[in-house]
Amino acid sequence: MPRFFLNEENLTGDTATIVGEDASHIALSLRMAVGNALTLCDNEGYDYHAEILSIARECVTLSVKDKMPSESEPPYRVRLYQCLPKGEKFETVIQKAVECGVCEIIPVQSSRCIAVLKDSAAEKKLTRFNRIAEEACKQSGRGRLVKVTPPVSYREAMRQMAEVETAFLCYENEDGLTLSGFLPREVPCEIAFLVGPEGGLSTDEVAMAKEAGIVSVSLGKRILRTETAAPFVLAILAGKYEL
Repeated sequence: MPRFFLNEENLTGDTATIVGEDASHIALSLRMAVGNALTLCDNEGYDYHAEILSIARECVTLSVKDKMPSESEPPYRVRLYQCLPKGEKFETVIQKAVECGVCEIIPVQSSRCIAVLKDSAAEKKLTRFNRIAEEACKQSGRGRLVKVTPPVSYREAMRQMAEVETAFLCYENEDGLTLSGFLPREVPCEIAFLVGPEGGLSTDEVAMAKEAGIVSVSLGKRILRTETAAPFVLAILAGKYEL
């Protein structure tokens, strides 16, 4: 069933409205009609079954039938700090991480990043990144929108992650602590983890993390690409705490 996110002002009692590009998508691309059903999400963890009352390119009006808690959100909130990869790899990371349950994605500019979000293009790229995240939320049935934030420095990422009780960085040279060995038995409320760029993290960056109280963990005997690591970690979290 098609799925759309609502702003609070577009839901009044038993009536909801969808405007803008989503309305055009319903009317022109999906060719939906009066009486057709779809799912609405309020971005607060609730889903609504709704039927179309009227339809036009600019605005779709719906009758809200049922309200229920979203069943698709994980029982924890996980933030991904992704050091910027080159090319379209970051877009792949966004899509797959959203599908696997991430709640927020923070681009990180580390010392070995090849890609740089320059001021002149950053706003345009962030708009595109968030559009990709929104489409992935709809496709995978998420109950909350996932936000891609403006990029931060590696040092700022460490500062933010230090405030999260369950925080770690993925490090290919870690030969002691594994991810499964690090994760607590009980479901943590919040998790934060960092994935390095194509060239990996420098020894200074790993030392900085250690000074901030953030542990490095191994993801196993195989070295994963930067665009593979985050979905891999999220799948492990889902397997341990959800499935």
